[in-house]
Amino acid sequence: MGHKVHPYGFRIGIIRDWKSRWYAEGDEYAELLHEDLQIREHIEETATRRAGISLIEIERFPNQVSITVWTAKPGIVIGRRGSSVKQLREELQELTDKRTNIDVQEVEQPELDARLVASNIASQLERRIYHGRAMQRAVSAAMDAGAEGIKVECKGRLSGSQMSRREWRHEGQVPLQTLRANVDFARDEATTTYGNIGVKVWVYKGEVLTEEEAEEQPFVV
Repeated sequence: MGHKVHPYGFRIGIIRDWKSRWYAEGDEYAELLHEDLQIREHIEETATRRAGISLIEIERFPNQVSITVWTAKPGIVIGRRGSSVKQLREELQELTDKRTNIDVQEVEQPELDARLVASNIASQLERRIYHGRAMQRAVSAAMDAGAEGIKVECKGRLSGSQMSRREWRHEGQVPLQTLRANVDFARDEATTTYGNIGVKVWVYKGEVLTEEEAEEQPFVV
């Protein structure tokens, strides 16, 4: 049996940073950890899948929580004249009992973001678009956007089949064992009339090199 390791957790501290950045001990750590989960759940439920939220980063300071929301459609999260983000800030302040600051950042290339790609495929499956077509569209869009490799998996009662099965689409290379390989991974679920269909996406964006290693790379004309 193979031992599966999450591509993000495998690279934390090497080429990846933590999504929550704060320090606590004992019971306080458990309380803040559950509070982080509540913050993320509340933001995702409020924004819905249409907003295209990719990542939520949380930093804590004395009596203040700083939240950065990375999204493909910042206008939906911010709302008209900032009404949506203002209401969200007030709700999170009630939830945490601390002063809350929300910064909304735009994902420049959603085709290379595994979370957004998986969410897009799942939404297409819920609209009854053929899974093979949805997967191939995602693979082609990612490679056109500059990805060095992408792998997509769908598993469940695909196309309403009686038995669950798994299908893959793969293009380029996805080196999962290389620590400096910038591999983005995400999973999502599509709720269909035949049951839930799981979606997994791996996107390889190239190696993260140090300045010395980058200088040693041969120059190609």
